[in-house]
Amino acid sequence: MCGIVGFYGPDDVAHDIVFGLTALQHRGQDAAGIATFDDNFHLCKGNGLISDVFRPKQLKKLKGNIGIGHARYTTQGSNDAELAQPFTTSYPFGLAMVHNGNVINFRQAAKRLHEKYHVLPKTSNDLELIMYTFASELRLKNLDNLSVIDIFDAVETTQELVKGAYATITVIAGHGLLAFNDPLGIRPLVLGCRQTEKGPIYAFASESTCFDYLGFEFIKNVGPGQAVFIDKDFKVHYKNPYAQPKAFCVFEHIYFAREDSTIHGRLVARERVRLGKMLARKVIESGIQPDMVIDVPSSGYFSASGLAEAIGVPYRRALVKNNHMGRSFIVSSQAGREDIVKKKLNPIREFVEGKKIAVVDDSIVRGTTSRRIVRILREAGATEVYFISSAPPIVSPCIYGIDMAMSTELIAANYTEEEICRYIEADKVIYQSIDDLRDLFSEERGHGGSCFACFTGQYPTGDVTKYLRHIQEERQSHRSDKKNDANALPSVSAKAPAPTEH
Repeated sequence: MCGIVGFYGPDDVAHDIVFGLTALQHRGQDAAGIATFDDNFHLCKGNGLISDVFRPKQLKKLKGNIGIGHARYTTQGSNDAELAQPFTTSYPFGLAMVHNGNVINFRQAAKRLHEKYHVLPKTSNDLELIMYTFASELRLKNLDNLSVIDIFDAVETTQELVKGAYATITVIAGHGLLAFNDPLGIRPLVLGCRQTEKGPIYAFASESTCFDYLGFEFIKNVGPGQAVFIDKDFKVHYKNPYAQPKAFCVFEHIYFAREDSTIHGRLVARERVRLGKMLARKVIESGIQPDMVIDVPSSGYFSASGLAEAIGVPYRRALVKNNHMGRSFIVSSQAGREDIVKKKLNPIREFVEGKKIAVVDDSIVRGTTSRRIVRILREAGATEVYFISSAPPIVSPCIYGIDMAMSTELIAANYTEEEICRYIEADKVIYQSIDDLRDLFSEERGHGGSCFACFTGQYPTGDVTKYLRHIQEERQSHRSDKKNDANALPSVSAKAPAPTEH
């Protein structure tokens, strides 16, 4: 999962790119990069947060009225700075590209590039596969008289050859700004515009919250399989104008997207409140009677408030977050995730002590972070802790850009609800119902189709057995020299002491 932006207007766009990326910092904290174009490409990228990578000295060099930016969250490969996006190529015309997502036919696509197009990718970043496939198809056109139809034809072939989830933005030097999605529309991408005295500034972004900060008007979502091209006269061209996605990632609504973003006409904050209200039935059926409902900040807030309202129990913010710490989910090692949890969450003892607490989180992935949260609350004096997940049990790896690639890392794929409860040392564990989640994001409710693969094992791109095997082989090879796998799922078979013994 990453954050991408692209801007095209009458003046330099570097500052808009930086502000846009800052609004998307929650989507990636490993690295960041910007590419702008005037007569040449100007590139700046490196490891770290937006504020670390882009200083005034670097921004002065990023000249050009067209440019793209990227905030990286590593799902595959290393965190080497050379893997930071954007990537560029000099032919044809000069291209710079960013993407959000994950290519699942990496080996086949790389082999085709080498054998058919005689291109050898330099890195393991799957953006190269998309960029060089598009570039290779584009160079087959009449480059002296390149048309919008030619560009869209190259996009269509790229979409046929490259499988997986991807939202992309591309600068075509001297021609314009291009964006396109994978055929299933798994990852988010939106188009906006801001009018100025000199003319319009167009922008693409992963989330609409960028437009709120920068004063842009939302125009539309880039739909599944759609391509949008803004030419050098600032005319907007569309291909495949789908209104709704076919398999949009539901985890965006549950966790990844910012709560103030609107995705396909649905405010993320409102959907999370609904997730909380849907949990009320299962909480009541369980027989637990919490004294208060709290959230794991920040993505659990709206679900917790919705649950509290539905069951008539007070909501309190009893875990205070240090906002200068990163998101634990997108830290690459389990040891790093646990360390962040210790440092970023501090309980308000006066609220917690002597109370039965229902704590709502967006999901339970590996279980170790959840266990640490339960321990924090018990240390603050909670008499009972009920751990409630806005998401159903995650039983299958996400292969579309979220870093949970091996089933051995997913606690719900390997243990029962009772075993999970013992492991995280809670008095009760309650998950969202997959049927309720499907209903909330159903086509009948106007959502147009969602991907629930991490909850069901049913992947919208078809049989992915071979890809999962490749991922497992690569990860096991990467960890083969380590005695202890920090990401591996801990054993719960030893039957931890009952939570009430604390």
